[in-house]
Amino acid sequence: MLCAIYKSPRKDQTYIFVKTRDDFSAVPEDLMKKFGTPELVTLINLDNKDKLAMADLEKVKNNLVEKGFFLQLPPPPENLLKAHKAAMDAKKEQGEL
Repeated sequence: MLCAIYKSPRKDQTYIFVKTRDDFSAVPEDLMKKFGTPELVTLINLDNKDKLAMADLEKVKNNLVEKGFFLQLPPPPENLLKAHKAAMDAKKEQGEL
């Protein structure tokens, strides 16, 4: 399954996968307005891939078949304060603090 991947000039780490290069007819108009003018990143054959870096391969394929596109959003920001508190709690439980 071939697809084209485009990045958003407005939203960092946001990508749209479409089945056919430059064919955004399946993408809702409101989404395209928020996404901005798509910038082609690459053309890729998903059948030759075992996995993708930031998206679930099967989910991408299913969305391309069912919806005609897949929207990849950036990962949520890491909550460093929560991670620090968890580490401190773990040290307290072990008697290190």
